Amino acid sequence: MSEIANTIMDAAEKRIRKAGFNGFSFREIASDVGIKSSSVHYHFPTKEKLAAAVIRRYTEDVSNHMDERILSGPDPVRMWTTAFRTTIHSAEKMCPCSVLGATAYDLPEEVAEAVQGFFKMCRDKMISQGLTAEGADFLMATAIGAQVISVALRDTTTYDHAIAELMRVRGDAVPVSHHAAA
Repeated sequence: MSEIANTIMDAAEKRIRKAGFNGFSFREIASDVGIKSSSVHYHFPTKEKLAAAVIRRYTEDVSNHMDERILSGPDPVRMWTTAFRTTIHSAEKMCPCSVLGATAYDLPEEVAEAVQGFFKMCRDKMISQGLTAEGADFLMATAIGAQVISVALRDTTTYDHAIAELMRVRGDAVPVSHHAAA
């Protein structure tokens, strides 16, 4: 992918994180990047293609990052909750997939499928680390819900309190498979 296409995707990701799919236009992206709107259209013919490309790239980046962390053998629950916590302490505050996931029924099909791909990737990696499907779903629901509430309340300690409670009840709350892959 060209440098300008990546720059366009960076600008779109920032806007998606703050306002979702309907929170940006090609004109705004062009202004952010310092190019003409027609240049955005050249690289991404439609808003749907741009948003889906952003989410697919984000999914790949997160997947690669988590693969690196998995190799060091940390506890999967701590690893994933730390990753989601890092997001709320970033400038953008929200995972773009969490933002779009909340409106998935209203998204164009290509974008909804990309968002679904992100959550499936997370779930699959968690399961490969030994969590059950239910445990992975519970972990994501807790971390993402805490992330949303923390951003809404503008209080990151809300996330920390929810995760502390998850860790306290963790034995029953986040079931681990007895057939975990090594």
